[in-house]
Amino acid sequence: MSTTQVIAADESLPKKKLDLIPVFLIPVVALIALPLYYAMGMGSASDWLTATIAGIGMGLIIFLVASGFSLVFGLMDVLNFGHGIFVTLGAYFGVAFLAPFQTWYDDPESIALNLLALFAAAGLGMLVTAVVGLIFERIIVRPVYGNHLSQILVTSGGMIVAGELCVVFWGPETLPLLPPTSLTGALVIGTFAMEKFRLMTLIVGMILFLVMVLLLNRTKLGLLIRASVQDREMVEALGYKVKFLFITVFAVGAALASLGGTFYGMFINGANNGIGPAMMINIFIVIIIAGMGSVGGALIAAILVGIANNYAGLLFPNFAAFTSIAVMCAVILWRPQGLYPVAKR
Repeated sequence: MSTTQVIAADESLPKKKLDLIPVFLIPVVALIALPLYYAMGMGSASDWLTATIAGIGMGLIIFLVASGFSLVFGLMDVLNFGHGIFVTLGAYFGVAFLAPFQTWYDDPESIALNLLALFAAAGLGMLVTAVVGLIFERIIVRPVYGNHLSQILVTSGGMIVAGELCVVFWGPETLPLLPPTSLTGALVIGTFAMEKFRLMTLIVGMILFLVMVLLLNRTKLGLLIRASVQDREMVEALGYKVKFLFITVFAVGAALASLGGTFYGMFINGANNGIGPAMMINIFIVIIIAGMGSVGGALIAAILVGIANNYAGLLFPNFAAFTSIAVMCAVILWRPQGLYPVAKR
């Protein structure tokens, strides 16, 4: 089938006007936090700005992990509760693949060598994790297509088993995983200070989001993925193999989760088998807030969760664990289908 036919199929689906209201949730939450900073004596506007950007950076790490999960859920209606293992592998592979580049990574004189070592190691980790993702899909996910309860049980079990294999291979101790030498410390401009590593994750996350948007909207593969999320049967009727699209998205989702795991491991300065399961809570919250199959919604939801958690951790430490759930409940009461639901089940 030709691209023209796919375009025709995609255009035959109902279109919605651009809805910018959810985008304004981010500045609204940020502005609500500003007077609280002053009222509770937490610091100045520059401290609030620092916390905001730090929260956005954390949100973009969550987005890297959640975006692939969102597309897999929207495309094939698969609840992969084992997605967290790819985050865990990303952290461990970060440790393993940085070893050959350690001299470059620790060079205090060259940020270029630091970043080259970082992205070489992260890229290798993404590649290997994508292969692991394909194996995970073939052995664990494929036999339980169409059965949500079985998917939850089997993929959760798969994550537990894979996590224990990580312990067997790498040991039970937390392995050190530090940011590059040139990205330690803070960038100070006047009274404003921002951790260099968080700033880097923010930039990388936004670049990858833009790449995903261009891929989904400007390429034939992206067009097929978007059409399949909205109407799988129509795409199959045109002769395209949606299963191939799913496998591709599954592998890419695993690779993105690996990158998120590498960055998160550097954020907490270590890699252990609990990283992935711990992050799964925020991933599910982000997917529910975003709407099924929505990459743009996942970005907004992840940033919301990131800044809300950061504010709560500083202003109300005792309630920080409840913050993400509170944000999710508020959004679902407003929009039960999520911010930007794409797929319909």
